[in-house]
Amino acid sequence: MPPTRRETLAAVAGLAAAGRLRGQDVPRTAGLFERVHEPKNLEAPFAELADTFLTPTAKFYVRSHFAAPVVDADAFRLTVDGLVETPLSLSLADLKAMAEVSRPATLECAGNGRVFLVPPAPGAQWGLGAVGTADWAGVPLGAVLDRAKVKAGAVDVVLTGADKGPVAGPPASPGAVHFDRGIPLAKCRRDETLLAWEMNGRPLTPDHGFPLRAVVGGWYGMAAVKWLTRVTVTDRPYQGYWQTLDYSYFERAGGRPEMTPITAILPKASVARPAAGEVVAAGKPYRVIGLAWAGENAVERVEVSTDGGASWSPAAVERQTKPCCWQAWRFDWTPEAKGPAGLLARCVDAAGRGQPDKRDPDRRTYLINHLVPVPVTVG
Repeated sequence: MPPTRRETLAAVAGLAAAGRLRGQDVPRTAGLFERVHEPKNLEAPFAELADTFLTPTAKFYVRSHFAAPVVDADAFRLTVDGLVETPLSLSLADLKAMAEVSRPATLECAGNGRVFLVPPAPGAQWGLGAVGTADWAGVPLGAVLDRAKVKAGAVDVVLTGADKGPVAGPPASPGAVHFDRGIPLAKCRRDETLLAWEMNGRPLTPDHGFPLRAVVGGWYGMAAVKWLTRVTVTDRPYQGYWQTLDYSYFERAGGRPEMTPITAILPKASVARPAAGEVVAAGKPYRVIGLAWAGENAVERVEVSTDGGASWSPAAVERQTKPCCWQAWRFDWTPEAKGPAGLLARCVDAAGRGQPDKRDPDRRTYLINHLVPVPVTVG
């Protein structure tokens, strides 16, 4: 069923808080909305992201858990240890001497859209723009693991960044902890999982993980560990702070909620233009545009509703064959009746998964892909 009036009003409030309504005075840093001043968390104006397939680095959202560390590229070493026959200590030059690959991938913060949650949830109050697509260049993580010769019985690979600090919680961390993430070995060997030193043809910026970061295509951004310094192979699923107490949700098995790490991006379509609060002329054609993505799966179709979810029509999706990337869509609309209108977009991926009408509270403050109306006025 379509969103209720309460949910629509909550969406309006959320969009206002996210700086989407015209005239809203929201702090900006180099054109990005400032969601947290320190550590730096910056969000792109979503309406501008639909203009190009690749997001310019200056418009790419920034997610930081601690202050950005200062890493000396000349002294940098990547340690590869754990369940391997040949532990490694690799300089940036060592990594660049391996066969380089370049692949685009869409990254989305697992909390993107948090500002729309009712009741309000703690955490960075992202609107729609904690998402972006860049071209990443580096070496496949699988090639590095092959060089280290992973032993039999390996299960997980823990990626550890140089950034660290105490987490106030709740729950609080046991003192200072590095940001890290465990990735199943099978995912680490897939083509879309890279150790990247370039973003959009240039070296990584400090905000985006210079000199080295992980890129785990199709997964939420918490897996794309920045300022990467250590790769540790383990014989069991990792149970660190960021794997269990944070970046996790409840999954029900036999009715019992069990804590589950967040992994693959869920299907999602968002309206870029018109923006919330925009006035659209009655009787004149208007091209509604947006973006849709579905993680490891392709976007199969996008549908648009101009009446708050009472009816749906297909949108035109600009097909592209690049895996783990978003796709642009458009919908030509000629509104007739003057007054308020609620725009909605939804997508279905190639595996048949769609977007829920309502928010699932078992997802805690993450995995936000339920339908969010974009209120506009036909005048």
